[in-house]
Amino acid sequence: MTRARLAHMVDHTYLDPRAGPADIDRLCDEALALGVFAVCVNSMWVPRVVARLAGQSVLAASTVGFPLGACATEAKVGEAAWAVAQGAREVDMVMMVGAFLGGREDEVVEDIRRVRRAVGPHVALKVILETGWLSPAQIAGAARLAAAAGAELVKTATGYGPSPAATPEAVRIMREAVGPGIGVKAAGGIRTAAEALAMVAAGASRLGMSRTAQVLAELDA
Repeated sequence: MTRARLAHMVDHTYLDPRAGPADIDRLCDEALALGVFAVCVNSMWVPRVVARLAGQSVLAASTVGFPLGACATEAKVGEAAWAVAQGAREVDMVMMVGAFLGGREDEVVEDIRRVRRAVGPHVALKVILETGWLSPAQIAGAARLAAAAGAELVKTATGYGPSPAATPEAVRIMREAVGPGIGVKAAGGIRTAAEALAMVAAGASRLGMSRTAQVLAELDA
């Protein structure tokens, strides 16, 4: 795979709570130089990212309910709607992991569906499963549930849960669960080109990375 092709699968990410304006500006400038698909940030930074990327093809993506997914659905809905109003074109929401593990799947579905409605039809919704907390069967079940509730992509992890967060096995399970019509995003601890390519080979259609420049530098142009 070429460097340019892999770059266009990447959400260039900086979700550290210590991030400041200079960090976000640098993230956007790197994204433009690298030719990635999107820049993914915590919602407070969406207006700055949108302004920095104005007129460019790189999209702004916002997290919602990050990193725990344990806030009230009303809070997720409000955050998602605000981020979209500021110009976010993709939303990465964290699933209610505790509710899912507790067998309260109806609540998980309603949570996702309400965020789906809040972002509208022209914004891609990714649902983070936090696969490190889940068994293989639970990963498959959560992926199918998220897809049925309206997710365009299902995503492995926040990077703040158990390590390793993204694994080829989790990606393979998710891909088999949702089939070819739903995207699969591998995120959480991808540090090398070999790891990135392993995720793609397992079925990932998108990659979330903060070390994008280092990963891409390992590939041929």
